[in-house]
Amino acid sequence: MKKYLFPVTVSLIIGIGMAYFIIRQYEDMPALAVSSEAETLYYIQRGVYSDLDSMKDNMKDFTHYIYSVENNQYYAYIGITTSKENALKIQNYYKSVGYDTFLKDKITDNKDFINILRQYDELLSKTDDSESIKVICNQVLAKYEELVE
Repeated sequence: MKKYLFPVTVSLIIGIGMAYFIIRQYEDMPALAVSSEAETLYYIQRGVYSDLDSMKDNMKDFTHYIYSVENNQYYAYIGITTSKENALKIQNYYKSVGYDTFLKDKITDNKDFINILRQYDELLSKTDDSESIKVICNQVLAKYEELVE
């Protein structure tokens, strides 16, 4: 009986250590939405900032924006859409008023927000007016703050 005590104890310690190591690897990975309602949305990113004050200072020209914190970096977004064509339209609008943007896609499963976003996308796809694009972007971001955050 005593000859099995040491190998069993060592095996348990090694098993617990390996489990801890494997679980720690998955803590920092982004979660994927696994709902049937999940959909890829296109986020128009304005910039990445190292601290909150810097981001707020650089985003003061925008009435509505959202941000997320990933790896201690603040990612600021000034538009969201379900359509790549609309995303390019929004990017072109912001480029025409002097702002460089980046396109980033993320999976979202908030069906209420996705339904509202589709309605705004329909309006956005039918217009080329700069003021209308700006108003639609602001409305989408306000709805995002209301329904998602």
